[in-house]
Amino acid sequence: MTTVDSKRRVFRELHAAGCFVMPNPWDGGSARFLARLGFRALATTSAGFAWTLGRPDNSVTLAEALRHLEGIVPAVELPVNADFEGGFAIAPAEVGASVARAVATGIAGISIEDSTGKPDRPLFDFELSVERIRAAREAIDRTGTGVLLTGRSEGFLVGRPDLDETIRRLTAYAAAGADCLYAPGIRSRSEIATVVAAVAPKPVNVLVGGDFTTVAELGELGVRRISVGGALARTAWSAMISAATEIAEQGTFHDLAAARSFAEIDGALRDS
Repeated sequence: MTTVDSKRRVFRELHAAGCFVMPNPWDGGSARFLARLGFRALATTSAGFAWTLGRPDNSVTLAEALRHLEGIVPAVELPVNADFEGGFAIAPAEVGASVARAVATGIAGISIEDSTGKPDRPLFDFELSVERIRAAREAIDRTGTGVLLTGRSEGFLVGRPDLDETIRRLTAYAAAGADCLYAPGIRSRSEIATVVAAVAPKPVNVLVGGDFTTVAELGELGVRRISVGGALARTAWSAMISAATEIAEQGTFHDLAAARSFAEIDGALRDS
C-alpha cells in the first residue's frame, strides 16, 4: 500500500522535470480507471463533482468537498491534487483553515483560485488574492506535510483575458509560496511560453479542454503539468445526453451500441 507521505513525495518529484498529464476524475470509479491507464497523478474537478450532485460548478459546500476528497484519495495509490476552488472562504485566515482541513484528507496537492464568482468583479483584488495564497502556504507549512500548493489566476476564464495582469498575479503568487502556477484558459503557444518564462523555474500547469495542442508540444514549451479540468466529465455527459435524447425523442437505441461493454467496465474496476 502506498503511503500518504510517499504519494506527496512522488507528486513533488513529478514537478521537477519533464511534462506529465494529470487527468481529472469526478468519482472513485473514474479515478480507479484512470489510474489503471498508467497516469502518474490525478486531480479532482469541481465541475465534474458538482454535476454528480445535480448542481452547477462552484455550488458545493466545504463539507461536501472534503467528503469528496475523502472518497477519491483512498481509491487510488496515486497522488491526488485537490481542485479546491477559492478555498471556500474569502478572508485569508479562513482560506488557511479550509486548506488545513483539506490537507488532512491525504491529498498531495491543492489549488487555490482568485475568482470571486461575481460578474461585476470577477477577480479578488490583487493584494487580497496574494494574501489568500500566503495564508494557504502558511497553513500547509504548519502541517509539515509538504503538500504542493498551486496558485491559479482565473482571468482568462472570467472575462478578463489580460496576460500582463495574469503574469503579475502568478509571479506574486509564486513569491507568496505557490509551488506551481496555473492560468486556465491560456491557449496560444506565445501565451503559454510567456507564462512559463515569467514564473521560471517554478512549474506551470496548462488546462487542455479541447483539441488545440498535444502533450509533446506543451512539453517543448516547458510546461510541467497538464490537466483537463471537467473535460472528461463533459465527455461522459455528452455520451449520456446523446443516447438519452435519442431514446426520448426517437424511441430508438442506436447510441447505446457505441457504449463499452458491461464486462469491460466492470472487469476493469474488479482488477484495479
